[in-house]
Amino acid sequence: MSDCNFRSARPGDEPGAYYVCLKTGNFGADGESFYREDPDALGRIYVGAYLAYEPDLSFVLEDEQGICGYALGAFDSRAFFDRYETKWRRDLCARFPEPTGDPSHWTRVQQAHYLYHHPDYFCPEPYESYPSHLHIDLLDRAQGRGYGRRMLEQVMEVLRRRGSPGAHLGVSTPNTRAYGFYERLGFQELTRVGEGSDGCIYMGKRLRV
Repeated sequence: MSDCNFRSARPGDEPGAYYVCLKTGNFGADGESFYREDPDALGRIYVGAYLAYEPDLSFVLEDEQGICGYALGAFDSRAFFDRYETKWRRDLCARFPEPTGDPSHWTRVQQAHYLYHHPDYFCPEPYESYPSHLHIDLLDRAQGRGYGRRMLEQVMEVLRRRGSPGAHLGVSTPNTRAYGFYERLGFQELTRVGEGSDGCIYMGKRLRV
């Protein structure tokens, strides 16, 4: 098993990072089979805008096979979402029409396209304590080797140096493994939104004492 290199993201990393998003897009497990007609559907939501708008808080992990993970962040979540709304989402909506028909019959791709038109900008309270947010995904071959911890700690150190008092992240309710990982990193549960497989748990960590 080869060692991985952790570095700042740069132009040209989008395809590799989108692929990681796809391969972890089923509540942390491989989502490729669900998104065959549009493999980049999730990456446009959860990766692309960070690479474009938060380059100082975008990091990738790579090995001899290519990009195998990323850690992304936004310093001011509300400012980031404002930019996403006015710039990034406008392009998505123009390119991908909102799905119609019975939502219970939608494919995963249609569900993702629906989110282009109806994004979720939820930020847990108290916002002033956790204004930044984080997002990380690793392929199976990079997991269990300490890279996830190192990557998140690097992003949080950048946030800390820039003066952020705290950061939050969301984890899907079924992804119990990720929940435990974040707990071990010192994140505490802030609130839960939704139910079942559609639910999300928001966790936060203070970056300044």
